[in-house]
Amino acid sequence: MTEAFSYRPLGRDGSARLGEVITPRGVVRTPAFMPVGTAATVKAMYPEQVRELGADILLGNTYHLMLRPSAERIAELGGLHKFMRWPHPILTDSGGFQVMSLAGLRKLTEKGVTFRSHIDGAYHEMSPERSVEIQGLLGSDIQMQLDECVKLPSPPEDVARALRLSLRWAERSKRAFEAQPPGRALFGIVQGGDVPVLREESARGLVDIGFPGYSIGGLAVGEPQHVMLGMIEVVNAILPQDKPRYLMGVGTPDDIIEAVGRGVDMFDCVMPTRAGRHAQAFTRFGKINLKNARHADDPRPLDETSDCPAARDYSRAYLHHLIRCDEMLGSMLLTWVNLAYYQSLMQGIRAAIAEGRFEAFKAEVKEGWARGDIPARG
Repeated sequence: MTEAFSYRPLGRDGSARLGEVITPRGVVRTPAFMPVGTAATVKAMYPEQVRELGADILLGNTYHLMLRPSAERIAELGGLHKFMRWPHPILTDSGGFQVMSLAGLRKLTEKGVTFRSHIDGAYHEMSPERSVEIQGLLGSDIQMQLDECVKLPSPPEDVARALRLSLRWAERSKRAFEAQPPGRALFGIVQGGDVPVLREESARGLVDIGFPGYSIGGLAVGEPQHVMLGMIEVVNAILPQDKPRYLMGVGTPDDIIEAVGRGVDMFDCVMPTRAGRHAQAFTRFGKINLKNARHADDPRPLDETSDCPAARDYSRAYLHHLIRCDEMLGSMLLTWVNLAYYQSLMQGIRAAIAEGRFEAFKAEVKEGWARGDIPARG
């Protein structure tokens, strides 16, 4: 088992990259989708299930875990990997996004953010140093700097102020991270909103500071897809070729496959798990709403060719029934379906890049989505 964190390029097809992120707890095959385990659990899934679907790495949420049960408690219990029975790599975010979006009465200064918990109203402080300390207590393999993420659209002067504060926080985060054990990695986060010149300034500033990996933040927050993809192109033209690139909080299968084609290696999003709890199934035919009455008498599975038992072996009528009765098994099965689809998509992407047929694969996948779900035979 290696003690070093590294990125190993394995191939390219156009701008799409095939590689491996190497950590002491295992190898992450890229492009990779990371299921989100916000509160030390991927909702409605067993850890063993998530692993069997092909996930090499999970995401944990610093903000939620610091509030409940607390990073100190998790550390006393052996760290996040042991706590949630996931011995493989874990990436944690900085908590900054949730502080900005969930917390009440927050006050932002050069030092950090003071905020009230959305759970009990208690006051907390989050600085770059405290964020890194919390992630260190959790024992995560890949950690994020604290940054300020502004909503879009925002005035360019607000975006510029936030990115420059984030760059100063990046330097402080890196210094704080030096106390952590070898084998872990801290990523810088590119900000700059939807302004190309500000994205360039942020990316160049982070490269000058120097990180083993780089995240692209502040996207998929309501802007059109073409804007998001344009910002990715601007940033990836600057970021080093020999370091992993992580697009935070993205996204739909279409967002993912387009971002891969622009050189992104890592993704996370709550979409597949959240959709599963709201009767939505992701399949090779596109998204299917199991609340729809047309499924009530349909004996077919969602996809008879799927390797996932939930998609292959359970009838649409049964899934519809579970959803209508608000049975938790419905959420469990559809979450299973969705995470299986996402991991199958990533596996197909990796194979296509290796074979030099990524664009053809992308066209085939999109053709399936456009064709839509196959109606039942009348």
